[in-house]
Amino acid sequence: MTEDQLVAAIRAIVEESSRQVPGPRPIALGIGDDAAAWQPSRSHLSVITTDALIDGVHFFGERMSARNIGYRSMAANMSDIAAMGARPVLATVALGVAPAAQEAWLLELYEGMQGVARGHGARIAGGDITRAPATMLSITVVGEVRRAHLRRRDAGRANDVVAVTGPLGASRAGLELLRNEGIQVAQDMRERALRAFETPQARVREGRWLAASVNVRAMMDCSDGLAADLGRLARASGCGALIEHVPVDDAAQAVAGAAGADARAYALNGGEDFELIVTIKPRAFAHLARRFEQRFGRTLLPVGVLEKNEGLRIREASGTRPLLAAGWDHLA
Repeated sequence: MTEDQLVAAIRAIVEESSRQVPGPRPIALGIGDDAAAWQPSRSHLSVITTDALIDGVHFFGERMSARNIGYRSMAANMSDIAAMGARPVLATVALGVAPAAQEAWLLELYEGMQGVARGHGARIAGGDITRAPATMLSITVVGEVRRAHLRRRDAGRANDVVAVTGPLGASRAGLELLRNEGIQVAQDMRERALRAFETPQARVREGRWLAASVNVRAMMDCSDGLAADLGRLARASGCGALIEHVPVDDAAQAVAGAAGADARAYALNGGEDFELIVTIKPRAFAHLARRFEQRFGRTLLPVGVLEKNEGLRIREASGTRPLLAAGWDHLA
């Protein structure tokens, strides 16, 4: 397998799949040249995000299918775009190929990435391929958003209701199952946890809908755990935060119980759930939550409030206490 042969095979996957992408196609030049070209919208802002993922750190090449590795890697980037209230437009992929990698495995990897991109109306427009000691992916996604709909993490205000777009901790439970195959849980909970880790859902539709509301102030994705990410949002907004309720996924409850772990810790510190954290004007929350459930068939879950005084706190049965974030740290 030469580089040119692999690029040609990848191009065939992407171009065939791209014919099925609905909506506008701003890509003027895709895979095959020195760079990609696209026509950005004059009425929108462009947003861009990059994630690097390495075998053994962010995924397990020996225990996961190539398709799911590709899916998971692209979904992580799409979640960042969702957090800005944007729609993804195009992606580029820098691929580090491990010595043992086979062509079929690499093409399946791209099929996984392309499936996520296509599902959100985006296209893989190019990238790079190189040899590497371990499989590595560096994905860049470009999105577009109306200026009035751009949502940032520094726009929260004291007394805002903090909510998440779904329960947390299932991805951490899936990771635990991959690490320890001896954990015994019900099959439906096992499948739910593994699905949350291997094929997470980026909340792009939910993010764009929430960003269109003037009652939504700040937004970010929950990739490093609720405690760590809410702490970041609060600090960026010049506020503190009080967590009053931790919405734990049923799969996290089941796996943590079987593993002798704390399910709430999975939700607070596990990370990679890729739900969205939003802050909402307090008087508007109930109405917005009703509309959200009607639109998406899922509940917008309140977890607490932003506070005037800095710091992160959590409410316990015995009262409130300071909470030290212990989520994912990329340099730890």
